[in-house]
Amino acid sequence: MTKKNDKHKDNNDDAINKNGSGTDNKEESNNKEIEALKSELDNYRNALLRKAAEFENYKRRTDGEIAGYLKYASEGLMKQLLPVYDDLSRSIESVEKGETKDFDTLKQGILLIYDKFKDILVKEGVAEIDILGKEFDVDTCDALLQVPRDDVPPHTVVDVAEKGYKLKDKVIKFAKVIVSADMPKEQENTK
Repeated sequence: MTKKNDKHKDNNDDAINKNGSGTDNKEESNNKEIEALKSELDNYRNALLRKAAEFENYKRRTDGEIAGYLKYASEGLMKQLLPVYDDLSRSIESVEKGETKDFDTLKQGILLIYDKFKDILVKEGVAEIDILGKEFDVDTCDALLQVPRDDVPPHTVVDVAEKGYKLKDKVIKFAKVIVSADMPKEQENTK
């Protein structure tokens, strides 16, 4: 009987060893998988931190570049205007020194400077708003007052007090104008 029990014990021990070693292999496999996943998670975390740092550097760099562009955006225009400024300065000096006594010579010099300045404006896309004699347009003009007129249709620009300007297709200065109005009934009857 002891032999049977011993044999039975041996079978139980074998079963326990088989089950125990099976569990050990499974735990070892799970631990390896967990370690691999932790390593992968660390790699992703490090990559994310690097990308976040790169983005912050990129943002800082582009903010600096944009600030530089805005700070010096008018540099090209200023380079074009400085010769006109120099010409005006020379003209004033010439008048103050008494070198320019002839009005026609002074007028010709000022007209040359004016043309040079106008060419720069045109080159940059600035254009005068041509509104005189045309129907009043609220998108380009400010009406200073209305004047009753019977020689032009109502709401026609009859005088321009201050010129208006566009930069390409955008109004940068509205024209200040005087607009015609309907004749009052009383004045129409007296004529």
